[in-house]
Amino acid sequence: MTDVQEAVRELERTQVVQTANGPVRGYREDVLQVFKGLRYGAAPIGGLRFQPPKKPRAWSEVADAVELGAPAIQGGVPPGETTGGRSNADPAAPGQPGTDEDCLFINVWTQGLSGKRPVMVWLHGGGFSNGSGGAAMYDGGNLARRGDVVTVTVNHRLNVFGYLHLGELGGHASSGQAGMLDIVLVLEWVRDNIAAFGGDPSNVTIFGESGGGAKVSMLQAMPGAHGLFHKAIIESGPGLRAVSKEAATRNAKAVLDALGVKPGELARLKTLSAADIQTAAAGVATANPMQGFSPCVDGIALPRDPFHPDAPAISAAVPVMIGTNKDEATLFIRAHPKFGEFTEDDLEKRAHDAVGDKAPALVAALRKLFPDYSPTHLISAVQTAQGMWGGSVMLAERKAAQGAAPVYMYMLTWETPVGRGVLKCPHALEIPLVFDNVERARDFVGRGDEPQVLADQMSEAWLAFARTGAPGIPALPDWPAYDAKRRATMIFDLESSVADDPMSEVRKILQA
Repeated sequence: MTDVQEAVRELERTQVVQTANGPVRGYREDVLQVFKGLRYGAAPIGGLRFQPPKKPRAWSEVADAVELGAPAIQGGVPPGETTGGRSNADPAAPGQPGTDEDCLFINVWTQGLSGKRPVMVWLHGGGFSNGSGGAAMYDGGNLARRGDVVTVTVNHRLNVFGYLHLGELGGHASSGQAGMLDIVLVLEWVRDNIAAFGGDPSNVTIFGESGGGAKVSMLQAMPGAHGLFHKAIIESGPGLRAVSKEAATRNAKAVLDALGVKPGELARLKTLSAADIQTAAAGVATANPMQGFSPCVDGIALPRDPFHPDAPAISAAVPVMIGTNKDEATLFIRAHPKFGEFTEDDLEKRAHDAVGDKAPALVAALRKLFPDYSPTHLISAVQTAQGMWGGSVMLAERKAAQGAAPVYMYMLTWETPVGRGVLKCPHALEIPLVFDNVERARDFVGRGDEPQVLADQMSEAWLAFARTGAPGIPALPDWPAYDAKRRATMIFDLESSVADDPMSEVRKILQA
């Protein structure tokens, strides 16, 4: 018996919960009842590989839900290993299962099995290639304690296993949306089962960061998800557009060629090893880094781009909160050998690569906003503005233009002191603050009291939005909805404030 199995035996168990699939039992953690590794879908292997998900077969024996389920196979990680490179059987990695195609599991935290609590469903980051709902920063316990909500985190298919579009090559018409359809099945599971966990299926908020934010965007344009969620939060990951069907088909054809599979022989894909498929896909993704394996507009599961050229009518009634961190791109360029030593020439070239002829004006505007920034941090500022910040502003504009439900904009500006502050306010910094998981993320947010000051504000605002569709709380100034005239934006810092049209000169340059 492993250490993990021995520990599981010592847990205080919850009462049995009857789900639509069968009875399950979790464990108690102080005031919480926790369920980990709940199966929501049948294993997407064999005949279900590259197919929309199916509900699992019903079971009659009580199923233990006390250990994390396997994460999806990750980009750059051999099947069966954890993201740290260790195998599932490695005793040095307790509680961290290895990656697997059989990955359709969720985790649930609740204070009680009766009542009607708001439900918050978290979609993890990692683009559409990596990530897991079981990551420590995503632990939903503190949100459930703090706000008496039911938190849910999700594993679903990723990369080639979730987004290989075979619809034009003889495969299922929505195979390029399989990973997103997994999430739709999660939301159907919530609708059908969350009341048994003390949740209110008529008050469901979907929220996610980076790739998870893009997933939240995609769901707002998917007919299959309509009515399954009622509020949406997009953190540092506006998904304006999906991959075109044509580009997705080219990628799929390249994978088949690498595998030696002809379009008329797609049945062979059921028998190939996951490792062989992953290797073939890695070569394609490397050759086409901007057109990797991610959702495509297949005309069925995703009939249109999520927020281009406008906001989708199907989710017009859904309130949205969206925002970014001040220095998103430091997290992405920190591994570059010249990080901290980029020159003015580097800045000029990278800015031109990002925005073309707008580069001189954009760099000048950013210098005025951040006069103490080095070329390295100005390179980050250019990439942040042109990418996540500019995309988030555009999404907010398009949502506000509908006039049907409010959209609220935020920016986190507080800087982490970790590494002598070189990252400033990077991508993902808000996650442990939103989840009130400061103690789990001290190596990211630093020591001292400041991170908890931000966590107290941000987690409460997210909880308020989940309850009511508006993020206002007593600890913050009045937070108006965003519109194209005022552009009110909550600036989260030790003393938070509302700014109208922050970085207005930068916005005007990008939108010119």
